Amino acid sequence: MSNVAATPARVVPAGRDLTLDLTRVACVVLVVFVHILFTGVGRRPDGSLLIERTVEGQSWFDAASWILNIMPLFFVVGGFAARAGWRSAERRGDDAAGFVRLRLARLARPAVAVFMFFTIALGAVRLLGFDPALVDTIAIGVGSPLWFLAAYLIVQALAPWMIGLHARFGIRVPLVLLGGALATDALRFLVAGGLLGLGHVPATGYGIGSELFGIPNVAFVWLFAQQAGFFLFDGWFARRRAWQLLGLIALGYLAIWGLVSLGGYSWNMLSNQWPPTAPLALLAVVQAAALTLLHRPLTALMRTRVAQGAVLLIGSRLMTVYLWHLPMIMVLIGVQLLLPVPMPAPGSPLWWWTRLPFLLVVLAAVWVLSLWLVRYEQAPYLGARPRTGATAVAVAVFVLPILAITAYGLDLPLAAAALVASVLSLYLVGAYRRAPRTG
Repeated sequence: MSNVAATPARVVPAGRDLTLDLTRVACVVLVVFVHILFTGVGRRPDGSLLIERTVEGQSWFDAASWILNIMPLFFVVGGFAARAGWRSAERRGDDAAGFVRLRLARLARPAVAVFMFFTIALGAVRLLGFDPALVDTIAIGVGSPLWFLAAYLIVQALAPWMIGLHARFGIRVPLVLLGGALATDALRFLVAGGLLGLGHVPATGYGIGSELFGIPNVAFVWLFAQQAGFFLFDGWFARRRAWQLLGLIALGYLAIWGLVSLGGYSWNMLSNQWPPTAPLALLAVVQAAALTLLHRPLTALMRTRVAQGAVLLIGSRLMTVYLWHLPMIMVLIGVQLLLPVPMPAPGSPLWWWTRLPFLLVVLAAVWVLSLWLVRYEQAPYLGARPRTGATAVAVAVFVLPILAITAYGLDLPLAAAALVASVLSLYLVGAYRRAPRTG
């Protein structure tokens, strides 16, 4: 993909494609907006609290989710960035362990703050005697985006080795990963759900459900999307003509339609996201092709100072926006409930008209919060390089409680476990050691 050569060098570093930064920012903002559409809160005629996932009740939403679920694209762009980052690391003489521990620190440091907040908040509401069912409903919703931390670290931690496999075996690597995803889906739907008769994970407690058998796809599906990012970096998509890219998009959607028609899969692509299923891998290819088709107009857009400024402002706080937007949505809705003002009924015309202004309010509120939290997104100082085994243990320690939160929902024990795990993982990679003083 080409550079934005016409932009002044003092604004754009040489060799940087700002369309990728724009894509990352657009993906996160769209995630925030979709979560706002999901969060329908109001009061019933009797004054009781109403909480519903409003947008899921719309007849058009399943079809729209085939476009609105842009998380595969985020992993595609992450693959592109990992390919570029690993090339730079090799030039500096860094090894894979150094590459991994830097990425772990960049994810774990923002996670410490959010898990500390969740632990304190959930502990407080338990002591104050709030309705446990209401707390669970809110906590599960607020904790739903946390799966990304585990999934993204897994694929980034494996990136140096996956890049080597990509260079050696090419297209065979994503084909094997797609086969693994399909086999995992078969294990989940046919064996666990069919032969063993397992239902869903229980709403309370930590029991066994068929979804647990799909957890290997956290690796298979998102590694496949990362591989698509490697092909994007190599220029494979850019070398295709427009009609070929359109054909690839059409074939990809046709393959997705064929898969979901088999049963087991949901027609709602967001429902296919946990555990991730094979249709999302195919959606990654569709979105990589679409991004390539849109590259020229996006490049023109990113030549403007307004677009550059917006991308820089949000992009410098991207993890803060992602991790804190749902807690901020809940806080703002709580403020609305406390104020003596009428709230639009979820799903009403007024409710729909206020969603975009509410998005701007949420982004502004998170930006204010980020004035303090942005310190956790800054590049960490890493002390003496630990052994490779310590880095591998740190990745596992960080990932496991987050996968448990995704499987069972956010609660006080898991929030506390994730907080301890995040701090421990940072300690294992030396991210909490102070930088040496100079002068």
